Amino acid sequence: MSQAAITFWCGLVALAFFFWYLFAESQRRKRVVGTVLTVILLGLCIDAAYPVREKIGLGLDLQGGTSFLLQLGAKEDGESIDPKVVDQAVGVIRKRIDQFGVSEPLISPQGTDRILVQIPGMDAAKIAEAKEQLQKVAKLELRFVFPDDGTRLRQIEAGEKTIPPGYEIKSGEVDGEGRVHERLLVEKRASIDGSEVKGGQPFIDESGRWGVALNFKSRGAELFGTLTAANIGKRFAIMLDGVIQSAPTIQGAIYGGNASITGSFTEAEARSLASVLENPLAVPVKIIEERSASSTLGEEAIRNGILSGLGGLAFVCVIVLLFYRTAGVIALIGLAVNLIMLIGVMAMFRFVLTLPGIAGVILSIGLAVDANVLIYERMREEMAAGKNLTAAIQGAFNKAFTVIFDANVTTLIMAGILFWQATGPVRGFAITLTIGVILTVFTSMIVGRVSLSWASKWGLKRLSFFSVLPEGKTFDFMGKRRLFIAGSVALFLAGAIALGLRGEKNFGIDFRGGDLLTLQSSHKVSETEVRNILDPLFPDLSVQRLGEGKNEMLAIRSPLETADKVLSALNEKMPDAGFVEHGRDRVGRIVGSELLKNSLIALGLGVVGMVIFISIRFDSVFAFAAIVAMLHDIAITIGIFALAGRELSV
Repeated sequence: MSQAAITFWCGLVALAFFFWYLFAESQRRKRVVGTVLTVILLGLCIDAAYPVREKIGLGLDLQGGTSFLLQLGAKEDGESIDPKVVDQAVGVIRKRIDQFGVSEPLISPQGTDRILVQIPGMDAAKIAEAKEQLQKVAKLELRFVFPDDGTRLRQIEAGEKTIPPGYEIKSGEVDGEGRVHERLLVEKRASIDGSEVKGGQPFIDESGRWGVALNFKSRGAELFGTLTAANIGKRFAIMLDGVIQSAPTIQGAIYGGNASITGSFTEAEARSLASVLENPLAVPVKIIEERSASSTLGEEAIRNGILSGLGGLAFVCVIVLLFYRTAGVIALIGLAVNLIMLIGVMAMFRFVLTLPGIAGVILSIGLAVDANVLIYERMREEMAAGKNLTAAIQGAFNKAFTVIFDANVTTLIMAGILFWQATGPVRGFAITLTIGVILTVFTSMIVGRVSLSWASKWGLKRLSFFSVLPEGKTFDFMGKRRLFIAGSVALFLAGAIALGLRGEKNFGIDFRGGDLLTLQSSHKVSETEVRNILDPLFPDLSVQRLGEGKNEMLAIRSPLETADKVLSALNEKMPDAGFVEHGRDRVGRIVGSELLKNSLIALGLGVVGMVIFISIRFDSVFAFAAIVAMLHDIAITIGIFALAGRELSV
């Protein structure tokens, strides 16, 4: 039996045990069935996740790499993109990326007119070449050249003659020194367009010169044979987006759909031209977002994520053990089961872990602990009412279930809306959070209950809890309401003033667009030194320090398409600093504005969803109070970000 079949049947058995547990009335039966169910699920998850490094992939922000978001066509034209064109573009782009020899590139449509290209592990030179090739996925044409040795063109430019009817002047590619290779008179209408070209491959002839083999489809082969037979000795221009890539001379009639383009090509030029000939599209392509991170930056992100996660987990464990003691140990067992299952489910469905995904895992831990706090505090009340441990456990779990269910449903509503509105890594956060919420309910209500039931059966008679306040004492929150309201108002006003003064500086490049350059220097460089160099060139600039010690880096945000100038200026003014680039993000303003709009829509829809759910479960008055509390927390959080001089980003 295959591994997939074993997993399927084990899953069915686990589902059967789950329903058995729900409908079991005997506490003994619930205890046994819940234990078997937990063991089956743990076994499935451990099997799916081991070894973790091979089963869970890392996103580009963790392993290093580059991603491009491509826009097909120009939106302002008002023309919709045919889905077939998008699918065709994905295939063409894949062929172009494959030539770089990278492993497992991710190329997928985003919406109706965009394509996301993610390429792991590429150096700066290959990134620049890939960027150039991606933007060449556009309109390919073959046009005949007007028979001219250059005299007619010079006379036209001097105003002595006019352009022949049916022709126009087109230029070749610009070299690295800004020179145009060639300008020619070419026909206005293409004799053959890219849809008739099958592809091109670079080759080396017997004399060691590079050339390109041109292949046509059946109809294109017939048309090309007829045209070449009638135009021997003439030149035809291979054009991409109106720019001449090559203009070979027809040496003879070419039938069969195969032709050779020869000349003084370098290897790079031959490969570039062959890549151009792979393009059958008739829509332009524009890179509207670019993000790159080195493997060093990814390792730093993993290290920081693990340290922050372990630090938070250790602190939570200490607090749980301090407050709940024996019950705290059982809560930590449930938390360990939660984490194992979360990793197992991620591995089962081949999720790719990103920084937002790690944030989702950490938040899931918080939700699991919160669920246990609700149960144990209810258990404290049940025991204070004089119930024995068995009755207190049963009463606490029965009464806490609705609270935990309601709290997690509202979280699921927000996660679902976030997944619907978001793209890329943010969707990973939404998925991880959703799985974490579902597992939190399972581990708190089943694993925790079964564990306490077994402990009670094996001799545990009473649970003791630590209390901050002496027994019988309470804190009069409502009596201090004026103080709390004054504090909230003060924080809100301070944050609002800081937001107003900072203006657009409150938002990172994810929302407002621009370039973000992450650099590491050979010795410590102060932020003030960097600002003094760059402020005269780019007034709208932000410099922040990341990490500590040998892992310290500078994050420099500048206007769109200025990252190269920033790096050049720093290397020129501070040559001894030895700056090394570890990351580069470029987000177009249209992408930033869309993200801001989608974020506000997600917030609005989340508010509506919560109002509807709370109104159905409780009352509209409670819904109003909950929304006011949520908006209060959001406003205070944003205000504190502004006061701290931090930027809001994804």
